[in-house]
Amino acid sequence: MLGKIDRNPPLDMFKTPLVNFINKNHELVHLAHQINWQEIEDEFAPLYSETGSPSIPIRKIGGLLMLKRMFNESDESVIQRWIENPYWQYFCGEIYFQDEAPFDSTSFVHFRDRIGEDGFEFLLQHSIEEEQRNKNIKTVAIDPTVQPKNITYPTDSKLHDMIKSLNNVGLLHTNIKLNGDNPTNVKSKNGNYNSDLNTINLRLK
Repeated sequence: MLGKIDRNPPLDMFKTPLVNFINKNHELVHLAHQINWQEIEDEFAPLYSETGSPSIPIRKIGGLLMLKRMFNESDESVIQRWIENPYWQYFCGEIYFQDEAPFDSTSFVHFRDRIGEDGFEFLLQHSIEEEQRNKNIKTVAIDPTVQPKNITYPTDSKLHDMIKSLNNVGLLHTNIKLNGDNPTNVKSKNGNYNSDLNTINLRLK
């Protein structure tokens, strides 16, 4: 049976409504309002029986799949980040802030099997279309905290090798100045002067 999110839950004095502390102008808030969630639910409703235990609401699991695509997360990491992010929870239809996982990550597998490839494309197409209409699409589509970064840390072996090469070239350059040699003709234990410079350049990339 298709589960639904209660849009008018009873007041809970021990929980904080998301609308009380989120920024209404946040990109995900705008995107959540632009997506036709009812159309998505109507599309998948025939895939569920009319009896039995309620399923995970389409808005919740479908919203998480959209976030997974937008922020390049795995099945496991998107749930972990959802717990920590009130905007992600609001996007998925939550009324109150939640501090527990909405469901196990294996539910993604069952849901994708249920809706099939065409259903999955239908779901993501909605988020793509609305992102394209959003003036701040770049902010929504790219999360800098999950983008790969080319950072060398003090403990990296790459940094140690780079320093060794710099020392070699420094000594070599000193000898060139003292002897008046042509750098292209000077040999080192790693080849020649230009070769050492190329090595450093590659390690810096």
